[in-house]
Amino acid sequence: MKFYNRKDEKYRLKKALESPTSKLIVIYGRRRCGKSTLIKNVLRDGDIYFMAQQSDESVLLAQMAHVIGEKIPGFDELVYPDWQSIFTNLDNIIKDQITICIDEFPYLVKSSPQLPSLIQKIVDQKKERKYDLVLCGSSQQMMQGLVLDSSAPLYGRANEILNVLPLKAGLIQEALQCTSIQAIEEYAVWGGVPRYWELRWEEDSFELAMKNIILDRLGILHDEPTRLFLDDMRESVQAYSILSIVGSGVHRLSEIAGRLNKPATHLSRPLDNLIKLGYLKREIPYGTSSKSNKKSLYKISDQFINFYFSFVAPNLSKLELDMKDQVYKSIRTSLFHFIAAEWESICRKCIPMKPLNGIDFDICFRWWGNNMNGEQMELDIVGESLDKKYLLVGECKWGKVIKSKQLLKKLKDKALLLPGAKGKTILPILFVKELEKEGSKASNIYIPDDVLSRLKH
Repeated sequence: MKFYNRKDEKYRLKKALESPTSKLIVIYGRRRCGKSTLIKNVLRDGDIYFMAQQSDESVLLAQMAHVIGEKIPGFDELVYPDWQSIFTNLDNIIKDQITICIDEFPYLVKSSPQLPSLIQKIVDQKKERKYDLVLCGSSQQMMQGLVLDSSAPLYGRANEILNVLPLKAGLIQEALQCTSIQAIEEYAVWGGVPRYWELRWEEDSFELAMKNIILDRLGILHDEPTRLFLDDMRESVQAYSILSIVGSGVHRLSEIAGRLNKPATHLSRPLDNLIKLGYLKREIPYGTSSKSNKKSLYKISDQFINFYFSFVAPNLSKLELDMKDQVYKSIRTSLFHFIAAEWESICRKCIPMKPLNGIDFDICFRWWGNNMNGEQMELDIVGESLDKKYLLVGECKWGKVIKSKQLLKKLKDKALLLPGAKGKTILPILFVKELEKEGSKASNIYIPDDVLSRLKH
């Protein structure tokens, strides 16, 4: 897998491993985000990398001993009855400090539930170990439970805990060698998962990639959500059902509960879990308390998962009959609006990344509700400056803009009717796909090139 920009994660990992004292490092994140590639990018020749599989403890012990034996001759000539004997022999044999990485660590824990407690004892020993230990896994829930749960054996023991997230939109343009407009369109479907970018790169066009990789019943990502959910959930049916409902355009808690025929109170835990795993988000209007649920809307936060449950899940019966061309035609009619919604989301995310017009802004939100005149009003982007002096209001248009000056004036007039705008300097910004003509770009108009440049780190 190609190594994409992970400079912050790589810096922290290298710094920890170069320390003279032994370290315990935990790395987790959803499948295909590049965790293993990150690790392999910093390991040295003498280090040990073991990829665990779902198997019995005796098999995993033998496999681990064999991998170590490839680096330390003779290590696998012994039969190891348990993990304690492997780690004890490692400490006896190793002469120079090395790194031992166990990838897909949750598979080991499933076959050997006592392993985290053993590692706790090893870490807590006053005797200095001769190896750094890196534990990595795609089961986000299990990995978080092992190190972030206060009752877990490894709680408070890790020197570094790295959550490897999907990449930002600003990097996909270089990865796919496309225009900034195409990058927005591609990101709306593939999101920030590096492996998805590689699969897309292997296809000749955007259309063929969608058909061959996602829509085709034999496509490698055709059942991707099911595989992802199996990493983190004992029961994935409810998660699949919730995301299918939200993907169909149902966003209010009461309506989601109604579709599932369940009380809304029964959905708190599964919704929170999906948010924690990065598949769902709860939107509230700008200026609303995060504790308030009255105006909350639930949206799918991951781009690929959003595409899947918006277009693939509703058409699985047709796709099973190899009707991918017909399904693609129906998708194409709605794809413009789907990409436009993602453009809006990308624009909101880019604003806090760097100063905009010389001003530092906080996280931005949408706003909807009654304005100061009691009229229904919506704004795509609202964000307050860190010094509380400015209020940015943005409008996102996935098209060529005509009469931008009139649009900016109208936007500013709407902002003045926004509750909480009084006393703040209004900064209206247009985010547009294309300019109406060359040379018409002003400081308060942003195009894809501008937006993506803010999301490259």
